[in-house]
Amino acid sequence: MKNRIPLRPMVICAMLTALSVVLDRFVPIVFTDSLKITLGFIPCLLAAILYGPAGGAAVFGLSDFLGAILFPRGAYFPGFTLTAVLKGILFGLFLHREKPSFFPHVILPSVLADFVLSLGVDTLWITILYGAGSGKTYGAYFVGRIWQTVLLFTLHLVLIPLLGKFAATIKKHVKI
Repeated sequence: MKNRIPLRPMVICAMLTALSVVLDRFVPIVFTDSLKITLGFIPCLLAAILYGPAGGAAVFGLSDFLGAILFPRGAYFPGFTLTAVLKGILFGLFLHREKPSFFPHVILPSVLADFVLSLGVDTLWITILYGAGSGKTYGAYFVGRIWQTVLLFTLHLVLIPLLGKFAATIKKHVKI
């Protein structure tokens, strides 16, 4: 019984997962038909800041999986969940610090998560799922997703430092 997970972090991660699913599935910010951003990443980032790679991976992965199963937008594909888990690990490794600096702790994981994982790998998953039937290639999906990725990257650069300050305040006043 030595390796038990404490109840408080588990409950907080569960609440952050539920909040992420709600923000992702029910509160999208739609700019055009092809440009949509959701704020479901905010609770996931908070989990990564508070609980490191394990908490980030759990909340990113579970929120993707539960959102896809409970409120599907298409066929469930485990590749997206894998990418989400990798983002959680990545952000947890860089952001779970006492005082993270802007570079490398904010910029580097944002570049890797947004441009390598979201734009690169998730575009591959989209091409595998929908490319053959639509006649679109990886390049066509890639180009169509660039603006969304740039917008998400910008949001990460603005919100991560704010979430870091919020997490520091939470840690001062609440036993995390």
